[in-house]
Amino acid sequence: MSLTCLLFAGDLERIVNLLLSLCSRLSRIDRSLLALQRDGLSPEERSLLLRQTEDARELKENLDRRQRVVHAILSSYLSEPQLQDYRHFVSTKPSLLIRQRHLDDLIRRGEEQLTRLAESLPAERSKPLQLRGCNVLTFGSFIETF
Repeated sequence: MSLTCLLFAGDLERIVNLLLSLCSRLSRIDRSLLALQRDGLSPEERSLLLRQTEDARELKENLDRRQRVVHAILSSYLSEPQLQDYRHFVSTKPSLLIRQRHLDDLIRRGEEQLTRLAESLPAERSKPLQLRGCNVLTFGSFIETF
C-alpha cells in the first residue's frame, strides 16, 4: 500500500514537472518568434512541443485515473482524517510545484537582467553591480534566503 502511494506521488511530481517544462519551453519559443519576427525559424519546434504537451496531458489524465484507484485502495486502509490528509497532499503538490517553478524562473530572469545590466555599464565601472547589499554573483543565494 505505501509503495503504491509513493509511486503515485513520484509520478504526480514527474508529470507536473513535465507539463510545466513543456509549457515553459513553448512560451519561450512563442516569445522568441514574436521578438525576432521570424515565422520560418521554428514552426517545427513549436509543433513538436505542442505534440509533447498533448502527450503530457494524456499522461496526466492517466495519472488522474490512477489517483482514483489509489484513493479507492487507501480508503479501505486509512481513517477519514488520514484520507483527507492524502487528498490535501495530492491537490496541493501540483500547485506548490508550479509556484516553485515560477519562483525559479523569476530568479533566473532577474539574474539574467542583472548580468545584462552589469555588462552594459561603462568599462570604468568594473565593480560588481550592487543590489541592496548583494552583488550579481550572489543574487540567487540572496533570494534563496527568503
